[in-house]
Amino acid sequence: MIGEEKSVIAIKNGRVVTSEEIVEGRILLLDRDRIYGFSDSLEGAEDVERVVNAHGRYVIPGLIDVHSDKIEQYIQPRPMSQIDFAFALKVCERDLLSAGITTMYHSLSLFQDEIFGKGMLRSKDNVQKIADLIEGIHSRNHLIHHRLHLRVEIDNLEAFDIAGDMIRQRKAHLLSFMDHTPGQGQYSNLAVYQDTITQYNGREIKTLGFDGVLEHHKNKAVLSFGQLRELAGLAHERGVAVASHDDDSGKKLAINKEIGVDISEFPISLQTARIAKTLGLYTVVGSANILRNGSHSGNLSAAEAVLEDCADIICSDYYPAAILHSLFLMHAKHGVPLPQMVNKATLNPARATRIDGDYGSIEPGKKADLLIVDILDGYPVVTHSFVDGVAAARIEYRR
Repeated sequence: MIGEEKSVIAIKNGRVVTSEEIVEGRILLLDRDRIYGFSDSLEGAEDVERVVNAHGRYVIPGLIDVHSDKIEQYIQPRPMSQIDFAFALKVCERDLLSAGITTMYHSLSLFQDEIFGKGMLRSKDNVQKIADLIEGIHSRNHLIHHRLHLRVEIDNLEAFDIAGDMIRQRKAHLLSFMDHTPGQGQYSNLAVYQDTITQYNGREIKTLGFDGVLEHHKNKAVLSFGQLRELAGLAHERGVAVASHDDDSGKKLAINKEIGVDISEFPISLQTARIAKTLGLYTVVGSANILRNGSHSGNLSAAEAVLEDCADIICSDYYPAAILHSLFLMHAKHGVPLPQMVNKATLNPARATRIDGDYGSIEPGKKADLLIVDILDGYPVVTHSFVDGVAAARIEYRR
């Protein structure tokens, strides 16, 4: 008997993508919420409750998205329109599952000002409200694993206490430090910065003008090195990884490493990404960057970073459906082995966020978070989703 109860699912005729190879001609067995292993035959397998025929499709681990602010668009689809938070999360997770994401680190930002637009969801009260909702959803009906990626803008002095409290309460599962000061990082090009904040239509650009915004940043107070290091240490004590955002130099990376940063999100150049790798930091790039064949901010090409072995993790950033497609695109267009690409959205993010004991790869004993993926009209599509061994969704396309 595999399990004490009859609760085994067998997936046959699949091309199973492990962390190292593609396994064909074997049957993958799921024992309740865990992966049991492979079998060559179902003969005598009286424990099997259900057989799923993958029909030659790929079987891959569920995707782990370490950075996405998509939830904001579900809660606030228009500047003056707010949707019930719980309802928005329910709708969001259905869409995430259809995109193959079984673990989502919802990225919520604590901004001090409104330069990037009216930040209704970036206030202390609403960030805590969403954090409570994410924590509580796992005790109710839900589809995927929800986590909170708390993003702290370093000029938000109040965020020091907010982040510390949320880490202590174990409501923050990934912490990152951001610096959107113009003239460095993502906005090294001031023309790009001006165009960006103008489109966001924030309060400061209206009242201060562009020169006033630059002066505002020149004189602002920021969290100290000691405060950032204290937050990083607090996070590490509770098994929470720490990320930096838009690193643009070796000097900044060295400082972040000293603070306690583990992950470099969106390094702005290939050289910076290489330095991050030499410092032992995981590097993160966006999947939409791969689909668009370049950065919308004029920075690092994610595809180039992958080809130069400078991109460990692929996240959605703002477009969840892009992750799955980017994996197969890099494989088909550039010949990157599929297991290597899949690892960038499964095993590597699991390792970076310290959950790889349970998630991120198809191995005996790990959680049975799996996708069956077909290629239709040149696009990868999810036809079956399993979360904790539960058949959470099935979609069949028509012709």
